[in-house]
Amino acid sequence: MIDFRYHLVSIVAIFLALALGIILGSTTLSQSVTAGLRRQAQSVAQTNEQLKRQQRQLESQLKGEDQFAEALGPQFVAERLKGQSVVLVETPGASNDSIEKVGELLKTAGATVTGRVTVQKKFLDDDQRATVDELATQLRPNGMNFPAGAGPYDKAAAVLASALVTRDAARAGREDAAGGTILNGFREMSYLTTSGKPGSHATLAVVIAPSVPYATEGGDEDNKALISVATGLDAAGRGAVVGGPATAAQEGGLITALRDSDVEKSISSTDAVDTASGQVVTVLALQNELAGKSGQYGTGSGASGYLPTPVPAVGKNG
Repeated sequence: MIDFRYHLVSIVAIFLALALGIILGSTTLSQSVTAGLRRQAQSVAQTNEQLKRQQRQLESQLKGEDQFAEALGPQFVAERLKGQSVVLVETPGASNDSIEKVGELLKTAGATVTGRVTVQKKFLDDDQRATVDELATQLRPNGMNFPAGAGPYDKAAAVLASALVTRDAARAGREDAAGGTILNGFREMSYLTTSGKPGSHATLAVVIAPSVPYATEGGDEDNKALISVATGLDAAGRGAVVGGPATAAQEGGLITALRDSDVEKSISSTDAVDTASGQVVTVLALQNELAGKSGQYGTGSGASGYLPTPVPAVGKNG
């Protein structure tokens, strides 16, 4: 009886010891895990604070660089486009601030801004393709032949470009009846609005891309239509530059679409037109266009560099 009780007490004692060991062990483990998590949390917090400081430093640096470009940009571009004229084309969703600042810098560079053409969203609507085709055919100037296989927007772009830009120095700065009829036709269909005198036939064109990529269904077709517009302006004038913010060089953006197309070697682009330095690059790109050189500039995919290299010399505009 004593032996049995002894063994029973011994067994109970063993289980109590095991239970106590588990409790103590789990407590120790819990404390160890907690301490480790605390160390990790402190490390993450320190890293996060370092990243915040770096971000503030970079933002301050970028702000300073933009202020530098804004202050010295006008002096740098002075006379680079002397004797030239530029028409500004605003696409649906483009930044009004960017187009205004580009226009002011172009004037500082010696160019005349003939006016602004604002493309309306209706122009890109899928149900307007047949109407766009018909309108372009009706307004086609005498002697203009559309290439075989030209789509509605290729035709419309060629017709519009004939009213906006020219390679002929004798036509530059002059309006004509045919161009006025074309612009009136597109305005009456609510495909575009105008300000200034865009029918004065500029020698160059700047197209400002949408700030937000077209993400809805049909966005690719919208980009193709706008690329057609830029292509028409480039072919009829002495050069065209498509400018947009960094978002325009992201997936679905107009500049990305342009750089992925077969016209990237003939039309220049910059994906920093919303910055003072990017607006300077726009002027340099136009200067290179006059010399028959095109390039893709900025920081986005497909850019060869932030600005033309070598930088064109003042007075060398072809």
